[in-house]
Amino acid sequence: MSSTLEVIELESGKQPTASIIVLHGLGADGTDFVPVAQELKLDPVGPVRYIFPHAPVMPVTINGGMSMRAWYDILGTELTKREDEGGLRASREMVAALIDRERERGIDSRRIVLMGFSQGCAMTLMAGLRYPEPLGGLVGLSGYLPLAAVTEAERHAASHDVPIFLAHGSADQVIPIARATASRDALMALGHQVEWHEYPMAHSVSVEEIADLNRWLLKTLG
Repeated sequence: MSSTLEVIELESGKQPTASIIVLHGLGADGTDFVPVAQELKLDPVGPVRYIFPHAPVMPVTINGGMSMRAWYDILGTELTKREDEGGLRASREMVAALIDRERERGIDSRRIVLMGFSQGCAMTLMAGLRYPEPLGGLVGLSGYLPLAAVTEAERHAASHDVPIFLAHGSADQVIPIARATASRDALMALGHQVEWHEYPMAHSVSVEEIADLNRWLLKTLG
């Protein structure tokens, strides 16, 4: 597996002062959330650089071993009992390298938001809570907290005050909402600031969700 990720980059203006890294879901690629980012209206926070990485291509067990873009393998429907710990940890390092790169380009860590959908949400929480500098925020859409049992021991002290936006569909049949609320409750029990949103939708993104996210980003990066 390559240690560097191919990315798509878009900038809302010259000399960005904030970065939003968006991690796609299983079987998608970096283009998946470009339209969502284009719906965001963040002019008050200044120019923003959006980074859309493509996950590595790997065989996915639950899909019959078919190779596709994935941040880690899905071994079965029991997301918490059989997790691809090796894949999660390898992708965490690649996501951390994306954050490092933005800091090297002059973006303060507190002006970097990590965001993801489904598997990308899991990677956002996996990487964001372990990153050694405080980030601007973590956005988890239609996902869950991976390796939950070791999160308290492994999270970095820098993540304690990082605001978290979690959103999920009440009719999600890919990742049931009970899994998401359990993740929310686990994070709140650890003292994290979680803003929770629930929508009457399946495993998808809604207009209302984008509007709520837009308000949260303006507050978080403002």
